[in-house]
Amino acid sequence: MDLEERLAVFIDYENLALGAREHLGGMQFDFGPIADALAVRGRVVARRAYADWSYFDEDRRMLTRHQVELIEMTQRMGASRKNAADIKMVVDAIEMAFERDYISTFVMCTGDSDFSPLVHKLRELNKRVIGVGVEKSTSRLLPAACDEFLFYDRLEGVEVPDDDQAAPAPKRGTRSRKAAPERAAAQKAPAVSRRAKAAEAVAEAVAEAPTPDVVAGPEPEAKPATRRRRKTEPAPAPVDVAPEAEIDVSEQEEEAPASRDAPMEVRVAQTLADLQSSTSGAVTASALKRTLLRKDPTFSESDYGFRTFGEFLRFLADRGFVELATGPSAGDPEVSLPEQGDTDAAFALLRNVVQESNGSAALSGLKNAVRKKRPDFSEKALGFRGFLQFAKAAETAGTVSLAWDDDADDYLVTA
Repeated sequence: MDLEERLAVFIDYENLALGAREHLGGMQFDFGPIADALAVRGRVVARRAYADWSYFDEDRRMLTRHQVELIEMTQRMGASRKNAADIKMVVDAIEMAFERDYISTFVMCTGDSDFSPLVHKLRELNKRVIGVGVEKSTSRLLPAACDEFLFYDRLEGVEVPDDDQAAPAPKRGTRSRKAAPERAAAQKAPAVSRRAKAAEAVAEAVAEAPTPDVVAGPEPEAKPATRRRRKTEPAPAPVDVAPEAEIDVSEQEEEAPASRDAPMEVRVAQTLADLQSSTSGAVTASALKRTLLRKDPTFSESDYGFRTFGEFLRFLADRGFVELATGPSAGDPEVSLPEQGDTDAAFALLRNVVQESNGSAALSGLKNAVRKKRPDFSEKALGFRGFLQFAKAAETAGTVSLAWDDDADDYLVTA
């Protein structure tokens, strides 16, 4: 624990939120992918976001869910306060650099080149600096000043809308801006059912384990079922419903960690892939477990029917998801991913999955089906910005074909 990096995160929220909105197809900024990327780089001990939150009222709950401290910097008092948030952010970062020696890494989430002097000063103070920004709204001067720079739109978990996805077929006409929120709401609607299916898939995989010690527990699918029951209960009269009660229900639904959407073996494989790419040495089981806990502090292998984390890793190793080797101690083996192959192998995997779906499948659920075959699959690791771009590359290679389905309002992929 003493050898771990301590990270302090400072977020220029207006820069990131507007950058995502203007350059990433109008998508809403989500701190979750950044939190996951930083979890493999060390222990985050401070998270602060600076903005006039009256402009980002809907984003407050998302940031609070990720334990981000919101620093209010009101901008409506006149033009003289237009840089108040930036100045406050710089002052707090310098103060923390002097007063908290245990913080070894500062994460500056902004694309503004005005923060370059701050980055230089932090490095003079022997602090490591990681930058995070939207690629098209990030100044060229800032990444070169940092020790490491992460482009938000390249992070795992960020699905950048494709231009063709916004208007896939000319005959349908150009979509209005009003249709974008409706489409986003439609995509969020089946989220609970997807989580339930993911939990059922893990329970079935555990139940098929040959070892008698592995017992599939009911906990993974209990939470989604509880939420569904609450939604189906008859609603009382509007006069009798307190506003606090309505907010409480929505908060309970939103505060579920996003990492729970994926099956457990997918979460392990993605975390292991991130650790292998960000560290030069071997990844041990203990380091993998600590990183999983950073992403989801409620994680416990017992929720999936395993007595120990090593038992769960052996379960995954028997199925070819990971590989185990002798580690520094008997109870702490080294964990690695099997060889993945090249892009052609990924295209072949996509074709096989489509063929198993009677020769055609909707694009929206195809990525989850691919990950059932290979949990560590990531189109971003292959150099693609999104799964749609990966599918189009597979079509160019002659592996599959894509066609827009008006009835399903989605792409149809055929082998």
